[in-house]
Amino acid sequence: MGSPMKIRASLSGETADVKVLMRHDMETGQRKDASGAVIPAWYIQEVTVALNGKAVVTAEWGAAVSKDPYLALKVKGAKSGDAVSVTWVDNKGDTRTDETKIA
Repeated sequence: MGSPMKIRASLSGETADVKVLMRHDMETGQRKDASGAVIPAWYIQEVTVALNGKAVVTAEWGAAVSKDPYLALKVKGAKSGDAVSVTWVDNKGDTRTDETKIA
């Protein structure tokens, strides 16, 4: 399991601005270590953002996404105090879920 995500969610009218920084090494499987051995692929495959438990965005990612990916999105129909959760699953089966409240 990775380090906790940094999630910020602020309200502007009825739209929430959600910003997420995910901690993950995101290896492509094409780099080599100091001894010349290939570093195995290890990357986030699926990201789901939910508002009060209902999925509002599902994204499928691949090995081309950078280390510690950043995701920003706007969610309509949000209210102050609503829960925003972000879940990722990587190609090794590891998963992480973190949540915040909209300020």
